[in-house]
Amino acid sequence: MAFFFFDFKDTGKQDARAFLSSVIIQLSRSSQSFYDILFNFYSVHQKGLQQPSISALTKCLEDMFKASRDVPIYLVLDAVDECPNTKGIPSPRRQVLDLVEELVKQGLPQLHVCITSRPEVDIRTSLEPLTSTFNRICLHDQIGQKKDILEFVRGVVYSDENMRRWRDEEKELVIKVLSERANGM
Repeated sequence: MAFFFFDFKDTGKQDARAFLSSVIIQLSRSSQSFYDILFNFYSVHQKGLQQPSISALTKCLEDMFKASRDVPIYLVLDAVDECPNTKGIPSPRRQVLDLVEELVKQGLPQLHVCITSRPEVDIRTSLEPLTSTFNRICLHDQIGQKKDILEFVRGVVYSDENMRRWRDEEKELVIKVLSERANGM
């Protein structure tokens, strides 16, 4: 199992290279054959002096998948929407989405992927065709989630030292606006 969190606060954790590097290292710790694949990869790239391309990293990960044979591999990609969707060919987000599409389309029975994201159009357009509606969960419009957000915002507003001096009408307005515009976050 390997996890990766795309972190909007850390530009080093917002692209395909960071994702691939992290997942490869995590997986290499779980199996001697995975470790051997990584060691060979390291050697081919001049013992770390030559930075591998995205395609070379992808090939290394695919080699690990093939070496796993029947052992299940679980990848969890959290907050894919935190990858920048900037102008550029391709954007960091597009690279990640293309990589996920490529991995899933290989149809490896041992590979299981869980992706979390806000339901942004480009992400939904890329990911929805890869899975059935049975395997998709959308929490953004769930009443429970909206209630949790409302309660969290209310707790912060009523416990913050600076906001304690505000009138109740102002506090309630802040709670209402922030909760409505939270967009599931």
